[in-house]
Amino acid sequence: MKNKSVLPCLLLAWFTHSSFASEYLTFFLGGQSNMEGYGYVSALPEALKSEQGVMIFHGNGVFDNEPHGGIGIWAPLKPGHGTGFTSDGINNRYSNRFGAEVSFAKTLTEMFPEQKIALIKYAVGGTGLHLSTGYGNWSPDFREGNGQNQYDFALNTINNAFANRDIDGDGEPDRLVPKGIIWMQGEADANASKEAANAYLSNLTRLMGLMRAAFRDDSIPVVIGKITDSQLGDSDLMPYINRVHMAQQQFVEQDICANYMTNTERYPYHEKDPWHYLSEGFVQMGRDFALSYSKLASKCHR
Repeated sequence: MKNKSVLPCLLLAWFTHSSFASEYLTFFLGGQSNMEGYGYVSALPEALKSEQGVMIFHGNGVFDNEPHGGIGIWAPLKPGHGTGFTSDGINNRYSNRFGAEVSFAKTLTEMFPEQKIALIKYAVGGTGLHLSTGYGNWSPDFREGNGQNQYDFALNTINNAFANRDIDGDGEPDRLVPKGIIWMQGEADANASKEAANAYLSNLTRLMGLMRAAFRDDSIPVVIGKITDSQLGDSDLMPYINRVHMAQQQFVEQDICANYMTNTERYPYHEKDPWHYLSEGFVQMGRDFALSYSKLASKCHR
């Protein structure tokens, strides 16, 4: 395994600094395309179309070995962080799509009206946990090409997000307090091979442990979104989905600070897109992730 101690000095400085103007409850959103977001901004309810009083750092998503993975900037959350979003580290280029972040943030602000909320997002469609699975993979053991993959780019995203000590631009230092990891991924592993699906539990357990370590909190709540099969078109779309479901269930059963968000089973798919939910599904997904997180918040945060 590569040495991935990317954050120690920088992050330690954040957690030990004693003078902050604002404290932000911080959540990491990661995974593949249904976390990336395929909802259409034009289909959002009016209440979710405007800029929110929530900050987001959306790391630039790229496939393995490509440059500029995880660069970005802090900005107020607004629609456009779905597929097609890019950042050059100076400016964001928003798309006409959105993901779970919009309603997730809205629901959190309703749950915690006295708190400030910050999101860190990194998600790329078609990526798997297993080594050499999908269009890119999250394995810490990846060594192909220049050895940079989704795990590296997620760490880059977190590192870059924490590097800015004034995320709201008011001239005063802010403190990011990690509160949750929201994970929506597994379709690539359920599609790729029996080997990838059989290894999903060990791969997921390992990755979530490493992500928790990046935030220096072994008890940070993790919410796993259940992958679903639209059963549209090819009947073998995800031939190993049951194995991934079992792995996801086993992960939350063995982890007191993890929850399994299964409401995805109710989200509708477009008849011409068997992989991604309709816009209304992404709105509901964000709400469901927030509600699932709330069940863990009190028992897992020290």
